[in-house]
Amino acid sequence: MMEQWLESTPSWSNIALFFGLGALLLAVVLGFVTYGILAERKVMGFMQGRIGPNQVGGRFGLLQTVADVLKLLLKEDTIPKAADRPLYVLAPIIAFTPSFMVLAVLPFTDSFRFADIGVGLLYYIAVSGLTTIGVVAGGWASNNKYALLGGMRAAAQMISYEIPLVMSALGVVLLAGSMNLVDIVKAQDDLWFIFAQPLAFLIFFVAAVAELNRTPFDLPEAESELVAGFHVEYSGFRWAFFMLAEYVYMFAMAALITILFLGGWHPVAFLGWIPGAVWFALKFCAVVFVLIWFRATFPRVRADQLMEFAWKVLLPLSLVNIVLTALIKSWFF
Repeated sequence: MMEQWLESTPSWSNIALFFGLGALLLAVVLGFVTYGILAERKVMGFMQGRIGPNQVGGRFGLLQTVADVLKLLLKEDTIPKAADRPLYVLAPIIAFTPSFMVLAVLPFTDSFRFADIGVGLLYYIAVSGLTTIGVVAGGWASNNKYALLGGMRAAAQMISYEIPLVMSALGVVLLAGSMNLVDIVKAQDDLWFIFAQPLAFLIFFVAAVAELNRTPFDLPEAESELVAGFHVEYSGFRWAFFMLAEYVYMFAMAALITILFLGGWHPVAFLGWIPGAVWFALKFCAVVFVLIWFRATFPRVRADQLMEFAWKVLLPLSLVNIVLTALIKSWFF
């Protein structure tokens, strides 16, 4: 295991190794963001009968997103005259930093993980909630009514959907007997929790889409209503930080769904010869594809429908799931 390997090395080497591995993970995630955006555009183009990006970087537009990133880095960075300058500058950093911090507790294989803590699931939920502070701060500091309204929507949406998200995950915790993400994966050696907890999976997935602010729950940045939502006054690399946070969270949430419900790196029984890392990647890509599929097909819901669905549908269902799971746990285990 990585922890045992690190314990056997001197402290300074330990620190340097952690920084190196952290930089490697950041590079992998940034690569995912770059080509995840391209994949999203191409898949949506295919589903909607369009071509998609194809002009830069060869036939498949492989360098299209790279060109977009370079454009954002070179674009003029403007700050509105009436904005709260310190908070305006700090908000994108507050929004992005937690998205990378949550990756520390995600186990990608049985041996490749960074921090194996006993409350890994709780850590993920607690830290990811900090991003909303950056979104609200950016909306308020912009001194723009559309940005402020987008920030307030983000706060209301996070509070509303965080509750069913956590409560649906409690069924998994009850069956696994632990909040440690590695233990949760090991508990699925015989049966993935998507089969033992189908209702919890549906609730968690829908709430996760809302937490990611993706279609059909992208009310904080509803361009048809709010111009561009909470980041309407942002440009250049500060705007890129908000977008980076969104796609890093898509990476993290897809990995978390894979860990909680799809058995992590566990293979299908008759295909056990395929490495666990490959299984994790395949399940992860399937979740990402469904998230893109949602964006290509669903219309945006109204703000009142968004709130009602969380409190009147998902919350009662998550309570029912907890009760059923507790009864099943007490009767059969």
